[in-house]
Amino acid sequence: MTLHHFFSPCPRGLESVLVTELEQLGASCMQARDGGVQFQGDWNICYRTNLQSRIASRVLWQIASQPYTGEADIYKTTHALPWNEWFTPALTIRVNVAAIKCPLRSLDFVTLKIKDAVCDKFREITGNRPNVDTTQPDIRIHGFLDARKFTLYLDTSGDALFKRGLRKAAGQAPLRENLAAGILRLAGWQPGVPLLDPMCGSGTFLLEAAQMALNIAPGSGRSFAFEKFKQFDRTLWHKLKQEAVAQQRPQTPQPIFGSDLYGDALADARANLAAAGFSEVVELKQANVLEISAPAPIGILVTNPPYGVRIGEQQQLAELYPKLGDALKKKFSGWNAYILTADPLLPKLIRLTASRRTPLFNGALECRLLEYRMVAGGMRKVPAIDAKQQPDQTSPGSQNNR
Repeated sequence: MTLHHFFSPCPRGLESVLVTELEQLGASCMQARDGGVQFQGDWNICYRTNLQSRIASRVLWQIASQPYTGEADIYKTTHALPWNEWFTPALTIRVNVAAIKCPLRSLDFVTLKIKDAVCDKFREITGNRPNVDTTQPDIRIHGFLDARKFTLYLDTSGDALFKRGLRKAAGQAPLRENLAAGILRLAGWQPGVPLLDPMCGSGTFLLEAAQMALNIAPGSGRSFAFEKFKQFDRTLWHKLKQEAVAQQRPQTPQPIFGSDLYGDALADARANLAAAGFSEVVELKQANVLEISAPAPIGILVTNPPYGVRIGEQQQLAELYPKLGDALKKKFSGWNAYILTADPLLPKLIRLTASRRTPLFNGALECRLLEYRMVAGGMRKVPAIDAKQQPDQTSPGSQNNR
């Protein structure tokens, strides 16, 4: 068995839950980095991670890692690789470069040197070179530079893994699917535990929870870049997909609840759930978050409330937050509430004491996941519903790969 080195980027703040997930998938030698996790595995692990991971954004196969001093070293390292053994020049390519503390003046020039090295190598060996497609390439090549080392990856995923192919209507400021899945893990939510998103928008939390509850592999409805590699093992991939389908649970109603004040947002959520086949799995209703009651004696509330951009909206939200805190205290005793917000006013105005504040990033937007344990008679400390599932708070750092 040949072990390869991989790197999976993820939303910053979710590195610890991605390590746990990769371990469950059979990966080895996991090392959390800012914005992702390095690990080792064979092609079976690579395929399984693409198919099964709810947290990873991509699975990048490391094909080179060398010291460098200038652009010539980057060209030389790239040109030396056996590109023609991995894919044919008939496929289109795109090169992405990211860097931290890189002394070189132009990343655009570095990107050009990598592209030239790949194309020159193909032309020398086959007489043909791949074309560049920046919008929908067959093969994505990722370069990363720190102060001294140049690392090169082949992207085995293609489109980002959070593109499950389920969400048909995005709504405003949609949450990335893998961030929603990671938040559910941070909250310690397990299938069978009542879950409510009272400001569900287009329903991202609900879609992810339904997939978890029914044990549906998030990558089961899409294709991947590794299927275009020359070493693609079609038999293994077919076996893994069959096993994933066999492990799915019947589509029966689950204690997963969503509501929203706005009918158009609820229509988006309903359309997304219907397209995924989850109409009977999740219960939706139009309601004001300040007026609804808990659908069960205990459970987990998770939501990503709107945040104001214009002054008038900010004033409205400043009035909403104290009322939201009161509603949680009065109507959700016995529940754990998790609120993701990019608004620094919310934790100050909600008038509840957060038992945990986890920094997270939704794309480039810095957020906080605030945990509130709603206990009758005050906010005394009690165990979370599933504390063993809750990793330590993770501090975000600089992102290596996006």
